Amino acid sequence: MAGPINSGLVSDETTSYLPADTEGNPLKPCCACPETKRPRDQCIFENGEENCQALINAHLECMRKLGFKI
Repeated sequence: MAGPINSGLVSDETTSYLPADTEGNPLKPCCACPETKRPRDQCIFENGEENCQALINAHLECMRKLGFKI
């Protein structure tokens, strides 16, 4: 049901434009940037959010580079 691929973004009737994976499927935020998400989550779990700002910012930057508007 996904619409045409447009510059790495996917659209359908129910969503706005979403980043696409290498196969052209919509990329879900939960699956994006695992290389920054895991260390961020581990740091927050062990040290608290206030002590992990560099990892949080790195993950946000990765998500934005993929096209997520966060």
